[in-house]
Parts: sequence; structure tokens; C-alpha cells
Amino acid sequence: MTMYGLAHCSTCQKAQAALEAGGWQVEFRDVKADPLSESEWRGMIDEFGDKLVNRASLTWRGMSEAERGGTPLQMLVAKPSLMKRPAIVEGEQRLLGWTANVKRALGVPA
Repeated sequence: MTMYGLAHCSTCQKAQAALEAGGWQVEFRDVKADPLSESEWRGMIDEFGDKLVNRASLTWRGMSEAERGGTPLQMLVAKPSLMKRPAIVEGEQRLLGWTANVKRALGVPA
């Protein structure tokens, strides 16, 4: 399983701990410390669409209207911390966020 997020994100930390406690082996990729390429971002955007851009984040609130007018690809390449997190890839499953539905899909107690 690969989890994409930010190392300092408390939601990512909780998700990783819960998954590992549930027996999953998690490979974590910090998208800020180890940035995704444009093609990797495109793949994530193809999978999750506009939902990949976290419009409730502090990063979003700190952006100018001009910055907010960019495409999801432009915004995420410029500001990886804008990504909704975590993004989890396990086989054919692609999951976004750490919701009850994501936990249920991975067999982790809610």
C-alpha cells in the first residue's frame, strides 16, 4: 500500500498508525519532501478529479484569486500541501481522505 500525504499532517499520521495496527504495510510518500512529477499528479487528478484539491485547507485560504484560478495540476505542482490527504493506493483501490468509508474499505475500525 502506498499513502501520499504530508509527514506533519495529523490525519496522515493517524491513518498510517491505524493501517499499520491493522496489519497493513504502508509505504508513505511525503508529497512536499518528495514531490510528485507532473505525470504522477496527472494520474492522481485523473483518479480523484477536483476532489484532490483541498479547498478547506489553510493553504487554499492563503492563496490569491489568481492562484486559485489555476488548473488542479498547476495548483498542486506549485503547492503540494494543497492536496486532500491522505491519498491511498492499494492494488486497484484508490481512496482519498480518512473517512469512515475509507476505513471500512480497508477493514480498519472507525
